[in-house]
Amino acid sequence: MTLDTITRKGRKFVLVPIEEYERTNGEGLPPFPPVAADGTSNAIDFARASIARRLIADRRAAGLSQQRLAKLAHVRQETISRIESGKHTATVRVIDKLDKAIRRAGG
Repeated sequence: MTLDTITRKGRKFVLVPIEEYERTNGEGLPPFPPVAADGTSNAIDFARASIARRLIADRRAAGLSQQRLAKLAHVRQETISRIESGKHTATVRVIDKLDKAIRRAGG
């Protein structure tokens, strides 16, 4: 796919079809927790959502399904699903295994 670029105020931007933008920007991603009136949000929920969103983006960029990533990382597919839901906390060990598998796969 060939993408057009534009420059605004010295910054370069890539133009993508709206369908591609919608597919990659938020579709299927867990939401961040609500922000309170004082500007704070639950740190654990925010961390879970951040990890989930990064894992989904990295996995998709590497062209991996949850099942394939699970095999490469030697974890259960259910583990990946739970992490990507943003409702479960991943251990550092599991995140490290997933990250290494994604990098080996070319992500």
